[in-house]
Amino acid sequence: MEDDLNQAMQDGRAAKLAGKPVSANPYRAGSQDSADWLAGYVFDEEEQNIDRPTVEEG
Repeated sequence: MEDDLNQAMQDGRAAKLAGKPVSANPYRAGSQDSADWLAGYVFDEEEQNIDRPTVEEG
């Protein structure tokens, strides 16, 4: 998997593994590198934006 990550993603992943907070993102907010860093940071988290039926929906 490491080969699939660009440098910013690798940096984000390393920051997460080192226990750094998400605020440690060194890239300019709104930049592609910032987005890639965040993608690397959350690499091991379950996707939160998934549509699933609620109990009421069946």
